[in-house]
Amino acid sequence: MQWTVHGERQIYNNPWVNLWLVDVQQPDGRRWEHHVVRMRHLAVAAVVDDQKRVLMMWRHRFITDTWGWELPMGLIEADETPEQAAAREAEEETGWRVKGVKPLVYAQPANGITDSEHFVFRAEPASYAGPPTELNESDRIEWVPISEIRGMIDRREIVSSGSLVGLLYLLLDEATGGS
Repeated sequence: MQWTVHGERQIYNNPWVNLWLVDVQQPDGRRWEHHVVRMRHLAVAAVVDDQKRVLMMWRHRFITDTWGWELPMGLIEADETPEQAAAREAEEETGWRVKGVKPLVYAQPANGITDSEHFVFRAEPASYAGPPTELNESDRIEWVPISEIRGMIDRREIVSSGSLVGLLYLLLDEATGGS
């Protein structure tokens, strides 16, 4: 069933997040204003080496006051493609330059409340370029064997949507022989 949009108005605006009230009508006739969060889109890099290890970052998220492992990720700038953003974020956050990226999976992590899009790419490491230039991103950076990812997810050591989507797809590739 499709909802009808009668209009929308912005109630908050900044460079990272925008809040809108959207005048919607449900199929049963009920009409109301729904809050919608409009955000810049996200690029995620799943960097996998020839030993079947994934480049991960251990980081704190103050909003939920939790620690967890994440893939390198960040907002896509206005002048770049999702592919360019994924490669840039990998190098800025980990110090590893990638050979290139190829699409792994696309996701809309909370499409009932936000228009955020996550573009997840698989990449191979090309070379270590030096220490990360993003100094506030993580406490440590490690190569994690893909075989350990499932247990980390089960222990809630990986909870970030962008990381989960990408890593679950990598596990599916491993199980089905895809890549």
